[in-house]
Amino acid sequence: MSTVKSIAVIGAGTMGSGISLTAATSGISAFQIDVSQAQLDKAKAYHAKTLGRSVEKQKMTQVDADAALARITYLTDMAGAKAADWAVEAATENIELKKKIFQAMNATFGPNAVLATNTSSISITDIATAVGASASRVIGMHFFNPVPIMKLVEVIKGLATSEETTQRTIDLAKAMGKTPVPANDRAGFVSNRVLMPLINEAFHAWMEGVAKPEDIDQIMLLGCNFPMGPLRLADFIGLDVCHDIMMVLYRELGNPKFFPCPLLRQLVQAGRLGDKSGRGVFDYGKK
Repeated sequence: MSTVKSIAVIGAGTMGSGISLTAATSGISAFQIDVSQAQLDKAKAYHAKTLGRSVEKQKMTQVDADAALARITYLTDMAGAKAADWAVEAATENIELKKKIFQAMNATFGPNAVLATNTSSISITDIATAVGASASRVIGMHFFNPVPIMKLVEVIKGLATSEETTQRTIDLAKAMGKTPVPANDRAGFVSNRVLMPLINEAFHAWMEGVAKPEDIDQIMLLGCNFPMGPLRLADFIGLDVCHDIMMVLYRELGNPKFFPCPLLRQLVQAGRLGDKSGRGVFDYGKK
């Protein structure tokens, strides 16, 4: 059983805001942290809208929704959350940025606080080098989007991660209503090691004229019983995120099969990033 009472979530993007909301609805206080006030405002609006929708659908009472929202504190400075029992980083998939954040986390949070990362592909062992002797409390806690709905949390130990840190992470994931599943510290872990090459191959099939995007997705939906076509899923994840993960796989594993499809790269260069930009493989209207 988890004893975590408060969580600091560094990064108020899609994943970070989802983690904060999930913690708050599980009875855990959350510090939502981001250097951008605009991003924090966006996260707060998302939290209020999502809770409001849950009340409308009678999945929770207004009293419970108000209580969950009251558990979230919005901060632009990590120092304001220094008393948190747990910290999880949910920033962009950039190793240097993550290391800088972990150095700040190590200096801010007490020695008993776990330092977790929501990275979907980057080595936990590599990230942990940023905190020196504190590496034993660094772990991968990979949530899935949308966080409030998806049950899985990949739990990834780095080379120095302690058994205590691992067990505490498993306990917290369960307390947040999730199903923790272990994976070893290899590029992409399990989920993205398998998923991203599939998405990349769908882009190759489109680029090579095998079928139109909507037909590729329809075939995978009906023929493989996928809940969402791979190209639609890429838009949902973000084409830039898919590209970045493929580059991590390519660099770490050294196999050319992981290199991003030229068409995927081109769409990212054009700013067509998927749902968040209003257009990716498919057009969603102006954002």
